[in-house]
Amino acid sequence: MNNLLTSPWDDLTHPIILIVEDSDEDFYMFMRATQSLDELQRSLYRFLRFENGDEVLDYLFRRDEYENLKAPLPVAMLLDLNLPGTDGRDIIQQVKQTKHLRTLPIIVLTTSSSQRDIQTCYENGTNCYTLKPMGVAAMQKTIQTLFQHWFQVAVLPSYGQFTT
Repeated sequence: MNNLLTSPWDDLTHPIILIVEDSDEDFYMFMRATQSLDELQRSLYRFLRFENGDEVLDYLFRRDEYENLKAPLPVAMLLDLNLPGTDGRDIIQQVKQTKHLRTLPIIVLTTSSSQRDIQTCYENGTNCYTLKPMGVAAMQKTIQTLFQHWFQVAVLPSYGQFTT
């Protein structure tokens, strides 16, 4: 898991994928699933985890301890909805209402199959809403599919800042 950053200051040059997940089990399952992806593609990115909504908002808006961070914004965010502090629904709303963050792709990865959550997330600008499947194999397949689509096939709006 050499692509996992322990601090936003660890790597200021590679594209960052934010993972906002309070469950250690789900987070490490994600990281294990990425290990079976193509090494070249995976090596382009660094992963930065936040376990609560308040801290990720501080990071994105460069507040408090992140005020002096001079790093590019992340290329995408994988977001759990049910978080301690500010929950994922509020994060989506705040990010998508902010001009310089609006294009940040938000990929919801959650256990909530509530039609209300799905509708609200898309209305507020979520780019993808995915249910966490039960079981390790199903979760790995879901994560691999998400990663391949969003980080190998799709062209991300902020990726150009890393390729010039």
